[in-house]
Amino acid sequence: MTSHLAPDAREATVGEIARRSGVAPSALRFYEREGLIKSRRTGGNQRRYSRDTLRRVAFIRTSQGLGIPLATIRDVLGLLPADRTPTREDWARISECWRADLDARIRTLQRLRDSLSDCIGCGCLSLTKCALSNPQDDLGARGPGARRFVDERDASAAGGRGSAAPDAS
Repeated sequence: MTSHLAPDAREATVGEIARRSGVAPSALRFYEREGLIKSRRTGGNQRRYSRDTLRRVAFIRTSQGLGIPLATIRDVLGLLPADRTPTREDWARISECWRADLDARIRTLQRLRDSLSDCIGCGCLSLTKCALSNPQDDLGARGPGARRFVDERDASAAGGRGSAAPDAS
């Protein structure tokens, strides 16, 4: 059985989209319930997806792999045109929506990688270096979790204004 759609096919069944995208039919139905993709129903109540659903599913899966929450993915997908297949420019425009967040995540991961053997920024005072970096657990006053990493991410997400809110991810 082939995983390709016929070149002239304007619509596909849930099984065809699943085979072509590598995503289980149950996941496609979930994405639809969550408003990430849409289908139309035939007279026999079967789902039919437009061809551009493949691009949307690929975008969803890639975004999830980057750790972007489904609610954020849904909001950004809502910026795509509903009356036509999205163009390269459409995709480039929406991908810019979370460039700053991805840049902050990259910086956080680099800092974590570079200091993992010494400290993960938790304020636990369990290592000798913690007493120098975080005397009297000063970071604990900012909230739970790895504050040196979370605070930077919160500040980037807030446009540099900073935040002491706990990490909700």
